[in-house]
Amino acid sequence: MKTKKLTLMAILVAIGVLGAQFLWFPTGVARAFPVQHAVNVITAVLLGPGPAVVVAFLIGLVRNMLGLGSLLAFPGGMLGALFAGLFYRFFRRKGAAAIGEMIGTGVLGSLLSVPIANLIMGQKAGALAFVPGFLASSFTGSLLGWLIIRRLKTPQQRQKK
Repeated sequence: MKTKKLTLMAILVAIGVLGAQFLWFPTGVARAFPVQHAVNVITAVLLGPGPAVVVAFLIGLVRNMLGLGSLLAFPGGMLGALFAGLFYRFFRRKGAAAIGEMIGTGVLGSLLSVPIANLIMGQKAGALAFVPGFLASSFTGSLLGWLIIRRLKTPQQRQKK
């Protein structure tokens, strides 16, 4: 089972990294990468909050190592993945994972990005500078992830057979 889980995590990381190259749009001070958020929702439902955070971290790490992302991918992606997993675990609804992603990334991740941008990246950003862009990105990605995950069977649904 561990091999299947690790393999699925690796595939989701690859989808997140490659998808960022094909589907993105500008949102003011940041760029939106909705595939990251879709992967967060899918991973949260299929594997839970812990693996979802690991997948989000690895996507951000690989994108940054390839020069394709910024440090802002970490707080947004990881908080979104965590909240997607926790919301799914608590409410047992796939839509709850999408809502958790939007709250984790769009609200909390965007607010946490401000000190990172100011202190580490040297960009001056106001308290709400990233909220609109992060919300737009997480909304479109969460919707995409929810549409995909609705068609997939969760591990719990497969065990009922």
